[in-house]
Amino acid sequence: LGRCAQTYGFSTNVLCAQALGWIKSQADARQPFFAYIATNAPHSPYVAPEADKQRFLKMGFDPGQAGFYGMIENIDHNVGRLIDKLAEWKLDQNTLLIFLSDNGTAGGRGRGAIGKDANGTPLEFYNAGMKGLKGSADEGGTRVPALFSWPGRIEPGRDIDRVAAHIDMFPTLLQIAGQDVPEDLQIDGRSLVPLLENPQAKWRDRNLFFHVGRWPKGADPDKFQHAKCAVRNQ
Repeated sequence: LGRCAQTYGFSTNVLCAQALGWIKSQADARQPFFAYIATNAPHSPYVAPEADKQRFLKMGFDPGQAGFYGMIENIDHNVGRLIDKLAEWKLDQNTLLIFLSDNGTAGGRGRGAIGKDANGTPLEFYNAGMKGLKGSADEGGTRVPALFSWPGRIEPGRDIDRVAAHIDMFPTLLQIAGQDVPEDLQIDGRSLVPLLENPQAKWRDRNLFFHVGRWPKGADPDKFQHAKCAVRNQ
C-alpha cells in the first residue's frame, strides 16, 4: 500500500485480491474498514480473460462484444468472491456492501461489429431499452445500478423506485456511521437510509442535473454550458 508495484494477471482479479487481503487484515485486527474497489472494467479496450468471454463467443457475439461482456462476467465472479469471503470471515452481518457504476453502458450500435446468433439475428448490446449510451446525458448514458446488501439490516429482494444519485452516497454513509453532516459543509445529496429501511417512506421530490462536461479543445466552455444536459425528477 502507498507504493507502485508491478503485478501479474487480469487487473480486476488483482485489484479484488489486494482488497480482500487488506479487508482480512482489518478483520484480524478487529478494526472497522471502508473499502472502495474501483475496477477499470468494463472500459475499453474490451479485453477479458479467455475463460470469461468464451461462452459469449459461442453464443455468436463479436469478439469485441464478447470481451465487453466477459469483463462484466469477471466482475460478477469477483463480487461473488467478496461476498463469500465476508461470510467466511463472519463479516457479512456487520458490513454494508454497495455495488454501483459510474455511467451507462459503453456498448451499442455503431460502436464496433455486431455479432449474430445461430438464426442470424443481430446480437446488439443490451441497454434496457433506454435512449443513449455512455457520454450522453440521456437516461441510457447516466442511469446506473445501485445495489445495497446488508444481511440482518436491509430486507432483501426489494426495489426502491425513487430517483437518487451519487451525491447521496456521502450523507448515507455518514448516517450509517452515526455521524452528522458538519454544519459548515454544504452538500447537495441526502441520506438514503429512510428508503433503505422502508421503500415507501416519504421522500420529497427534487431535480437532479446532468451535464456532459466535454467540448472541443480550445473551445469556449461557456458556449457548452447548456449543451448535452438533462434535468430529472421522479
